[in-house]
Amino acid sequence: MSTRSVLDDIELSPSTRLLGWRLLEAWPDEGRISVAFEGLEAFTNPAGFIQGGFLAAMLDDVMGPAVFVHSAGQLYPVTLDLHVSYLGPARPGPLYGEGRVVQAGRSVGFLEAQLTDADGVLVARATATVRLTPAEAVARPAAKGAPAT
Repeated sequence: MSTRSVLDDIELSPSTRLLGWRLLEAWPDEGRISVAFEGLEAFTNPAGFIQGGFLAAMLDDVMGPAVFVHSAGQLYPVTLDLHVSYLGPARPGPLYGEGRVVQAGRSVGFLEAQLTDADGVLVARATATVRLTPAEAVARPAAKGAPAT
């Protein structure tokens, strides 16, 4: 278990920063990470719950980095298929994601993730199929002096 990982050397995308992505822990050998997000009031639907598209983005943003950590920064996942099951309403506030690599072949990977609220209540789960791409072709290194994660 480590809070320092290869993710520290990669610049977060604007969408990932918008979601409040923050690495909590990484288990590279297990292909697993845990992340905190900030479910903003601006993400809510008319009922006051976090809109499902934002939850899907959070789930995607916890699965992809699990691949990067598991491959020691060598592979970047490109999502081919994302399936999300919404299990309960997510209210504005902190949300916690855990993602893991279920299986990684030479060019395709299978991932899963879950998202819980501050009380530990499961609000959504996801599975994804990804194309495994060499990271140097797509990953942006963090700018010198700028925080990556």
